[in-house]
Amino acid sequence: MSMPEQHEYLRARHARPKLSRRGALAGGLAAGVAGGGGLLLGRASTASAASPELATAPATAAVDGSMVAPFGRHLAFGADPKTQMRISWQVPFAVKKPYLRVGLKPWELSRKIEAEVRALHTPSLSRKLPAVDQYYLHVGLDGLTPGKTYYYGVGHDGFDPAAPERMSTIGSFRTAPAAPEKFVFTAFGDQGVSYHALANDQLILGQNPSFHLHAGDICYADSSGQGKESDTYDARVWDQFLAQTESVASRVPWMVTTGNHDMEAWYSPNGYGGQSARWSLPKNGPDAHNAPGVYSFTYGNVGVVALDANDVSYEIPANKGYTDGKQTAWLDKRLGELRAQPGIDFVVVFFHHCMYSTSTHASDGGVRDAWLPLFTKHEVDLVINGHNHVYERTDAIKGGEVGKPVPIGASTDPTRDGIVYVTAGGAGKDLYSFGLGVKDSYEGNVHDHDTILTFHWTKLRLPDPDTVQWSRVRYTGFSFLAVEAESGTAPKLKVSALAESGERIDYFEIKRS
Repeated sequence: MSMPEQHEYLRARHARPKLSRRGALAGGLAAGVAGGGGLLLGRASTASAASPELATAPATAAVDGSMVAPFGRHLAFGADPKTQMRISWQVPFAVKKPYLRVGLKPWELSRKIEAEVRALHTPSLSRKLPAVDQYYLHVGLDGLTPGKTYYYGVGHDGFDPAAPERMSTIGSFRTAPAAPEKFVFTAFGDQGVSYHALANDQLILGQNPSFHLHAGDICYADSSGQGKESDTYDARVWDQFLAQTESVASRVPWMVTTGNHDMEAWYSPNGYGGQSARWSLPKNGPDAHNAPGVYSFTYGNVGVVALDANDVSYEIPANKGYTDGKQTAWLDKRLGELRAQPGIDFVVVFFHHCMYSTSTHASDGGVRDAWLPLFTKHEVDLVINGHNHVYERTDAIKGGEVGKPVPIGASTDPTRDGIVYVTAGGAGKDLYSFGLGVKDSYEGNVHDHDTILTFHWTKLRLPDPDTVQWSRVRYTGFSFLAVEAESGTAPKLKVSALAESGERIDYFEIKRS
């Protein structure tokens, strides 16, 4: 089934979901709004887009706000990281008048902004799962000062983050500087909920990154991820994930895109209604409503482009072609704009399915066919993928072949050598291996360049054998990517892969002539 077909199937099967106690509460609050009771549940336009199954029921007394603590705070840039920040969080029950306080000092949060509420109802999609109601709150901040640290707190009636007993809940963020300066960003994919995911988060926090890129398969509420009607889905996993990630994402903008496990057919025909409810991302892509994981931003001397590979994947085609080519046309235009923009030295692209990898899912011919010519045309500097739960890094690839060997510690020039592709899928979910009769992982070592037998997915959703020599470094442990960007007369990207232990397992530099 395609994603729209799955959505229609689920809606028909669960046309009249039974209300949980929390569902009844949500309905009571909705009735309260309609009756002029002054309770904020969400704007009608948002509710209809993000949660068309919001139920109505007789009015119910509201929960005492002093007993409800916000959780799952996560930041994201707007289209302009110098002046825009999006702050999102969650509450376990509907509350009265949620808001955000923000200021330049933690004890002076003088500005108070009403929050937008995006509520989701998920029925019991299997006998083992209960119905769930979730409440996601969002505030967009615009007109901020570049290079400035701001402090914020989130609350509602009965829970004031500015109260002395709540001061420990106050967070902070820093806007992008007005002029390029040295900074670090981190990246990975395929995180989920686990002790390893939590350990990676804490190690990332130690890098003091300016932002983090998450290349999809965010929490695995959809544990199957095959884009089929048999996929299982447990919305409660999002509660666990956002609580787990809060220690980092509440202070580091967490920029996500969509993987195959992030297509959640219940909420909307494109599978992204849940993502739109939980995340506030830049809305400068080809279609912010239907393709929320497609956008771009610039930070310092680096332009970043997020793509949704579900749109072009041959391996898992449930959403293939859903943008009708708009994403690829936008990508061509946007890469050209970034290359022409003064002050942008490097362009980094991240998406889920692998362009080049030799692990379990191997490479996706769909992303190669759609985007490889554009990456080559616009001389993209670095491509980051997830999907395969390993670390793997290629040599510089030009025209499908090795343009230049890039051993650990070496440097490469994309204008001459080609592009380096990194699979950074060891964020926390169960790890994969390197199979098909090949030696194991070459953990932390330069590959000896024996020819490797692997495959790529074709239009017919069949694996087509590949023999490759571009797989340079492989590692089967939990890990993430840390990239230091330098500007000036000799700009460079210093790319490191760090294991869960903190050990650096790979390192190379990108320098443009």
